[in-house]
Amino acid sequence: MMYAVVKTGGKEYRISKGDIIRVEKLEGKVGDPVALKDVLMVSQEDQVQFGTPHLTNVLVMGEIVQQVKGKKVLTYKMKKRKNYRRFKGHRQTYTYLKVNDIALSG
Repeated sequence: MMYAVVKTGGKEYRISKGDIIRVEKLEGKVGDPVALKDVLMVSQEDQVQFGTPHLTNVLVMGEIVQQVKGKKVLTYKMKKRKNYRRFKGHRQTYTYLKVNDIALSG
């Protein structure tokens, strides 16, 4: 079984062919192809390759499945007896990405 560790959106993901992962928002529409170039590690059967920091001969090809927003996160600030209150909400955008291929070129 072949798998890779890729970095996107400031986070690292362990992926293999056919996986569907949720990553920070990537530009594109549903069905668009995506190439992830920041591959940190690749493992296939008994061979493991590590990048320093990235592997240049490996490319992960994927496809955008869905663009969604996450749950609302609420923040509240208050200072007692000063009539200071702030209420703020945030919804993070995510992309669901299907991994089609992990391509080794050499």
